[in-house]
Amino acid sequence: MMPVSLVGRARELAEFDRAWSTVVAGRRAAPTVAVVTGGAGVGKSLLVAAALDALTPRPAVVLAGAARVHSPAPYDWLAAVLSGRDTSGLDLPPDALAWLAQHPTSPRERYAPGALLRLAVRTVRLLVGAGPAVLVVEDLHALDPASLNLIGELATAAELPALLVVATRPAEEAVAPDLAVRALSRLCGVRGAVRQHLGPLRTAEVAEVLSQVYPGSPQPGRLASAVWRRTGGNPFALTELLAAHAGQPPEALIRPLPGTPGPRQSTRSAGSRRSAGSARPALRPARPVGTTGVREAELTGREVEVLGCLVAGMSNKQVAKALGISVRTVTVHVSNLLRKTGAASRTEVALWAVQRRLPVPAPVER
Repeated sequence: MMPVSLVGRARELAEFDRAWSTVVAGRRAAPTVAVVTGGAGVGKSLLVAAALDALTPRPAVVLAGAARVHSPAPYDWLAAVLSGRDTSGLDLPPDALAWLAQHPTSPRERYAPGALLRLAVRTVRLLVGAGPAVLVVEDLHALDPASLNLIGELATAAELPALLVVATRPAEEAVAPDLAVRALSRLCGVRGAVRQHLGPLRTAEVAEVLSQVYPGSPQPGRLASAVWRRTGGNPFALTELLAAHAGQPPEALIRPLPGTPGPRQSTRSAGSRRSAGSARPALRPARPVGTTGVREAELTGREVEVLGCLVAGMSNKQVAKALGISVRTVTVHVSNLLRKTGAASRTEVALWAVQRRLPVPAPVER
């Protein structure tokens, strides 16, 4: 099922390759940053894994970590990196290292926050050594504040030969939305940063996946369109659908699910009358635009779409591609958003949206 997550991602893989070449060539004093954003199930982690697997030459060091979802603690990312790793040779105070690794016997209070942050950066430096290295941050949106600060510091650390790869959901889904917006803004503001936003697969890309899974079987456009409607183009949902119908003919992908009311059963509401084959899944639940915050700012529908892209950390060029408009038009919309909300920057207008919990979903690409 791997083709599902990588179809339509050739440009992103090529960008990773170019970013890695800058690290290997030593053309930057600070790390090269790559930020991958997108909703649940769009294949961020699989894309990163595939990109790392294709890096040439192979990284001398790979440091990867993620948040502890159920019991988050300071420096979760670094604790995950240190887990199971031999750190006896690191020139660091043992008690500080035990605290950063979240050992049960570590002292609860020992270092001031600033001193601990410097020790965390030093720990990563020692682990990277001469490099070149790859630092992988999974699910930035779920990280604790201390980890967010650490990742921001690493992004601008001098003489750190590394590719810093960050994957995250949109900031409004973060544990600490305000901090996530600031962290994304800081990362994306690094010179030469690679910014990728993964949306759903297009209908043509769904058709490409079907042709790989069902080789030799002609796939009419109607089938690809129906499968797209059922999955919303979400790679994870598409993978699950294919797995559930493995060994069956492709037409099984669009058959109504057992117990699903047919289109002629009209005794219930319109929402319950839809068949499973024609209903578009609520991967990003549609929410009304007429919230108080939007009404107060008098935002247009297009401005709300642009605002959603800014919350996701997208550049003007990415917004233009996602919405099918020119970069110049995006610039005008951003200026209007700043004026209407009273924000002084893109980061502030994104925070404005997050703080008001405005319904600003990223655009669905067909």
